[in-house]
Amino acid sequence: MFPAQVAESYDRIASKWAEPSFDQSNGIEQHKRALSFALSGGTALDVGCGCNGRFVALLTSNGFAVEGLDISSEMLRIARKAHPQLTFHQADICEWTAPRHYDLITAWDSIWHVPLQKQAAVLLKLCDALAPGGVLIFTAGGVEAPDEQQNEHMGVPMYHASLGVPRICSLLVEGGCALRHFEYDQNPQPHVYVIAQRA
Repeated sequence: MFPAQVAESYDRIASKWAEPSFDQSNGIEQHKRALSFALSGGTALDVGCGCNGRFVALLTSNGFAVEGLDISSEMLRIARKAHPQLTFHQADICEWTAPRHYDLITAWDSIWHVPLQKQAAVLLKLCDALAPGGVLIFTAGGVEAPDEQQNEHMGVPMYHASLGVPRICSLLVEGGCALRHFEYDQNPQPHVYVIAQRA
């Protein structure tokens, strides 16, 4: 699938993330761990921000000025309605250029939708968009070798890919970042989250 097709799928199911039944705790403790490495306050970017706003609320309460980035127009329509004071960018992360350096970047359950052949460049782009001492938290498929798949598990056509753990770790080093935390947080599912920090 192309990123535009992923966007179309998310447009169709965007409202699910705004429903009261959505688990608002998803990813919060992991982000609190990332915040423990970050400098106090500054600027933050939520890549694949969606419309839920839970990370926006957490980061804002910790003194960050937050911007959101998403490819789904419907996700951003809901997000802008809920947070009209924030800056949201509608773009494909593969093509987007960061307008500044950020003290914290989160890409929770988002960049694994990037086509496999473009993921390395995207990860390096995020490392490069960090300010000195900036923290990056993201999720990935915890597989050993590069892999990609397409299914309709979410009720719409969806694409996921992973570079594999060894390649992810080597790219962080290449991007000038130190690995601060790595965890399989949803065993037995191969879901990992990574915290890295710019030198």
